[in-house]
Amino acid sequence: MGKRIKKLSPRLISFIEKQPIFFVATAMKEGRINLSPKGLDSLKVLSEKQVLWLNLTGSGNETATHLRFQNRMTLMFCAFEGKPMILRLYGTAKTYHERDADWKVLQTHFPKSVGNRQLIVMDIDLVQTSCGFGIPFMEYKGERDLLGPWAAEKGKEGLEKYWEEKNVTSLDGHPTGIFK
Repeated sequence: MGKRIKKLSPRLISFIEKQPIFFVATAMKEGRINLSPKGLDSLKVLSEKQVLWLNLTGSGNETATHLRFQNRMTLMFCAFEGKPMILRLYGTAKTYHERDADWKVLQTHFPKSVGNRQLIVMDIDLVQTSCGFGIPFMEYKGERDLLGPWAAEKGKEGLEKYWEEKNVTSLDGHPTGIFK
């Protein structure tokens, strides 16, 4: 059944690399908990204790806000085909923006896109697996080709305007730090 370990094994890294969807959870001391599904080619395993997530433009920016005040984060992966398993990564995370010195190096792990909003590095302090016996089988049919073309059509200036409208504060009114 469930196991707790300190780092990712080669088997777990392979599992992560095959998943078309994962979930990100963050929270501040008070206020709403954020839990978001993520897809596309937006997560890279940097080492057995560190992952890099490309946070693409979205309608909210809760994760970035929460990490400014509480740097804890949980990632969850579920096997929807093959052997059942749930994998959770617990740790602390830091957000990087295009204005940050480390952005240029971190960005090389992903295709360059106008829709790239933030990069988040997570240092893993606990890895947990559980059975996943209650998770249904689901068929993966492919990625939705919507976000990339939408962001490209808006262009850099259009996206920055969108960020001003939708990504400056969290649902609870806290600053996201998107513009500093």
